[in-house]
Amino acid sequence: MLISIENLNLSQSQLNLIKSGWGSGAVEKVTAKKITYLSDGLKVKGYVAYPDYESKKYPCIIWCRGGYGNAGALDDFNAQGILGQIASWGYFVLETQYRGNDGGEGQDEFGGNDVNDILNLFGVAGEFSSADTSVWGIEGWSRGGMMTYLALTKTNKFSAAVVNAGISNLSCNVKESKFMKHLYDNAFNKLDGNDFETFCAQRSVINFADKLPDSTPLLLLHGTSDNRVPPHDSIDLAYKLLERKFTFRLVLFENGDHFLKPHKKEADELRKHWFDLYLKKQE
Repeated sequence: MLISIENLNLSQSQLNLIKSGWGSGAVEKVTAKKITYLSDGLKVKGYVAYPDYESKKYPCIIWCRGGYGNAGALDDFNAQGILGQIASWGYFVLETQYRGNDGGEGQDEFGGNDVNDILNLFGVAGEFSSADTSVWGIEGWSRGGMMTYLALTKTNKFSAAVVNAGISNLSCNVKESKFMKHLYDNAFNKLDGNDFETFCAQRSVINFADKLPDSTPLLLLHGTSDNRVPPHDSIDLAYKLLERKFTFRLVLFENGDHFLKPHKKEADELRKHWFDLYLKKQE
């Protein structure tokens, strides 16, 4: 349930930077707003972005942020750029900051009950006249990739998914990545009473890839030089998907970092094509 909606606070210089980074369409063709909505009885923060032509309905895409806590949460600038770019492709985009972040209630559980904060956006979209709630896609980056996998195991409502540098094996990541080890030592191990292996196993889709719905084609993107989430996270998951004859594509970017910065244009083209292929054919 939508509780409130607010305008973004951006200066002209910020809007100009967004145009240069994400394209003029991310600013000139779309509207972006900050929202507060109800999820499991908690007031959770998020964003929406959609094309300005409200007389038409647009397929919905949920964008899942990375990071933990307020580190990685979107601000108005990034929301306008990241979500605005996708909206300019012809989509109604929703994002959650996850519970406990950006002034929201509850606690970020890094793949626990906060997965419901994604699923509860289904109802929020229904309160906007330009959202076509019969067609859904989902995308996640890094931790958001892990959240995407977990959300997919709970519903077959999504007709397409894109995951960029997604965590599929949290246990391996913590053992291999200094960044993830630091994050675990300072945050994850305080979340609940589970031991390390239990905590990781519950959040690692590599252990239950058979629960991913066959009805959701999956695009996996990963940089070969990613030092935060090892590229074998996507490669290992791809082997599981091959065993199932799952509809997916794996793209590895040579020397690409965690954020695929040198490959942004190519990655954007792949993402847009994937969503257009599986979501717009239903229009």
